[in-house]
Amino acid sequence: MPIGPARMPLMEHLGELRMRLVRIVVVLLVAVCVFYLAAGTMGQFLLLPIAEFLPQSEDGTVDLFFLNAFDPFTVKFKIAFWMSVMATSPIILWQLLAFFLPALKPKERRWFVPTFAAAVLLFIAGTVFCYCIILHPAFEWLTSQTAGLGTVAPNASSYIDVIIKFELGFGIAFELPIIIFYLVVFNIVPYRKLRSSWRYIYVGLMVFSAIVTPDANPVTMLLMFAALVALYELSLLIARVALARRIKRKEQEERELWGDDDDDFDDDDDD
Repeated sequence: MPIGPARMPLMEHLGELRMRLVRIVVVLLVAVCVFYLAAGTMGQFLLLPIAEFLPQSEDGTVDLFFLNAFDPFTVKFKIAFWMSVMATSPIILWQLLAFFLPALKPKERRWFVPTFAAAVLLFIAGTVFCYCIILHPAFEWLTSQTAGLGTVAPNASSYIDVIIKFELGFGIAFELPIIIFYLVVFNIVPYRKLRSSWRYIYVGLMVFSAIVTPDANPVTMLLMFAALVALYELSLLIARVALARRIKRKEQEERELWGDDDDDFDDDDDD
C-alpha cells in the first residue's frame, strides 16, 4: 500500500487520514457480513475451552440462555464484529501505522515492516494464549465460587462479552515488546534505565494485569503477570541484540561523562 510524502498541506493530511479510515471501515463491514453468517459456529468455537462448565444440548453443543428477543442478534453481531477486528487487524494496523510513517526518519523507517509483522504476530499470540491457557482455569475458578450458594444460569450476552474482553485484553497486553522496543529505538527511555528499573516495572505490570483482566480472578491476573514479565524480559533481550552498537556506544558515553565528572571533583578537592 502506498505511503504518503513526509510533507503535505494540512488538508491533504486530513484527506489521507479520511481515505485510510474509509478503507478500514469498508474492510470491517465486509468482514462483519461474512462472520455474521458464521456467528453460531464462531460462538461455539469461543465457548469450547469452557464448555464443561456450561449446559449442553443433545447434539453436544453449548446451550446458553437469552434473556429477551433482542439478545440473539446482539450477541451474533458482537461475535461477528470482534472476530472481524481480529481477522482484519493486519490491515487496520497497516493503515494506521502507514499514516504516521512519513514522520519517521529514514533510519527509523527500516524498523517499520519488522515491527509491524511482530505486532500482528504478538496480537495473535496473545489471543491464542488466552484461548488455550487462560479461559479454562479462569472460568473453573469463577464457577467454583458458587459452591454452597446456588447454580449459574449462563447468560449468552455476558459470557460472550467476558470472553471477548479476555481475548482483546491479552492481545493488546502482548504488544508490550513493541512498546519497549520503540521506547529504546526512539531514545525515549534508555535501555539502561529500563534494565535497572525492573522492580518498579514489575509492580506496574502487576497493576496493569489487575486492571486489564475483566474479572477479579487472581488466577487470571497472575497468569497475565507471568506472561507480561516474560515478554518484558524478552523485549529487552531483543532490543539489546538489535541495538547492540547504539546501547554500547551510549553506555560508553555515560562512563566517559561520569569519569570526567569524577576527575573534576578530585581536582576541586586538591585545590
